[in-house]
Amino acid sequence: MATIGKFNTLPVIALTDNGAYLDAGELGEILLPNRYLPENCQPDDQLEVFVYLDSADRLVATTEKPLAQVDEFASLKVVQVNKMGAFLDWGLPKDLLVPFNQQHTKMEVGKYYLVRVFLDQRTERLVASSKLDRFLDIWPAEYQQGEKVELTIGGKTDLGFKAIINNSHWGLLYNNEIFQPLRTGRKLTGYIKQQREDGRIDLILTRGGKGKVIDFSDKLLAYLADNDGYAPLHDKSSPEQIKRALGVSKKTFKATVGNLMKKGKITIEAQGIRLK
Repeated sequence: MATIGKFNTLPVIALTDNGAYLDAGELGEILLPNRYLPENCQPDDQLEVFVYLDSADRLVATTEKPLAQVDEFASLKVVQVNKMGAFLDWGLPKDLLVPFNQQHTKMEVGKYYLVRVFLDQRTERLVASSKLDRFLDIWPAEYQQGEKVELTIGGKTDLGFKAIINNSHWGLLYNNEIFQPLRTGRKLTGYIKQQREDGRIDLILTRGGKGKVIDFSDKLLAYLADNDGYAPLHDKSSPEQIKRALGVSKKTFKATVGNLMKKGKITIEAQGIRLK
């Protein structure tokens, strides 16, 4: 059975003047309009399509990719506000509604908001909510120190950035451990730094210890390759220079350089490092 609000792989039943009809199981037959049909499409072909309701509330398929699927978080721009609520641009012809009762604060046209996309069970319509806490797990998390997790960046605080862990829990990235630009809605990989006794979770963007060196080695080698094999960075470079150029701390930079030098992949010169 196909799922509304997600990508599904569905078989082509028949081709018509309007497009292809796809078998969506209990949802019935769903039209994929002509403008989305792949070249030389034939009956029984399997097509990966996104299923949603069009402006007439009819189920329809598209090969266009929305900025978020059901049960995902995304930072989306408000393009219209009317008596029904706020409408967000999520990459499809029909904008995504955030009803007034799903707005954490009153939304304004032109601003971006972090929202969760969900299927309203009462109306079977795809909508979004900026009341994020209602979608996160109320039970204590069970993460391990150093565990790799997927993060969605939330709002900025005095201490750093809040981040949603694996679409399930809030965590915190501290300012003094952030070495790259962050923005609300950005998705990236992080690691569990620690889970405190009060249940709150501290995060970090690079793996600690030996893993951190391994994580950054490939990035440093790629940076050198993209810059004619040379970087004017060395032991006397300031932490700010290293952070600006590479997005890591000076400690991580020095450890990685030492590791790569031992492996014979780089050489250290008076004013920088060079790819061998």
